[in-house]
Amino acid sequence: MSEFWKRTLSGAVYVGVVVGSIVYNEIIFLALSITLAFLALREYNSLTHPRCTMDFWSEMSAVLCVFPLVTVWFYGHFNPWTLLTLLLPLGVLIAELWDKNGNPIIQWGHFLVGQMMIVLPFALMNVLCHIDRYLLLAVFVLIWVNDSGAYCVGMLSSKLPGGNHKMFPRVSPKKSWEGLIGGIVFTIGTAFILNHFGWFDAIAKEGYELLIACGFGLIVSGFGTLGDLMESLFKRTVGVKDSGKFLPGHGGVLDRFDSIILAAPVILIYVTMLILC
Repeated sequence: MSEFWKRTLSGAVYVGVVVGSIVYNEIIFLALSITLAFLALREYNSLTHPRCTMDFWSEMSAVLCVFPLVTVWFYGHFNPWTLLTLLLPLGVLIAELWDKNGNPIIQWGHFLVGQMMIVLPFALMNVLCHIDRYLLLAVFVLIWVNDSGAYCVGMLSSKLPGGNHKMFPRVSPKKSWEGLIGGIVFTIGTAFILNHFGWFDAIAKEGYELLIACGFGLIVSGFGTLGDLMESLFKRTVGVKDSGKFLPGHGGVLDRFDSIILAAPVILIYVTMLILC
């Protein structure tokens, strides 16, 4: 099978699984996000340092600590036993007392960065899904539109006299300011269309519907692009092209979810502020 068809088929499966899990059932998406968080953390650990005994427990804590607490938060069913999951990450940190070969400061840093920058965003996606599944679905759709729009506009502008203007050439040589603007325009335009079909009804304010949709699209486009750039910086620092081989032709979990990992928490803040106001 050619690389093009591998990429197309794996991309279609990826989109189908993500969209299907969001639309079908919150629990299905919870299970999917736990699995993806675990795999993303394994990619992060394997790229930042050699495998060590702490990695397994840091990856398990993604499942046994963060997600149960977030689940309690958005379902509202408190169970005192859930608090015991907090002992797991504490145990991971304390375990460095018995590691005679590693650097505890580096190990603690890797652990905390992985939990905050990878695991927590995946967990917060479930909060957004619980508020309204169409809001989370909109984030994914707008991320895909932003990437496509930025790529197309960037490619077209590069053929014009003078070419395009690079954003951060040392981090991502192909990203341009023209592509960024094109992605924003396409994303906001799509947000207006989604608003017409009621995808933002959960946060709608009478008379401000289009403004809210515009803000939603702008946040997704802006922070999605920053998330992509951050992951590019991470990969360039460790000297790899892809974070893993999760999807043929698309790279690893971090490659596929880098944009939404940063955009989803910011969107959740935006949504929460609109609901509370």
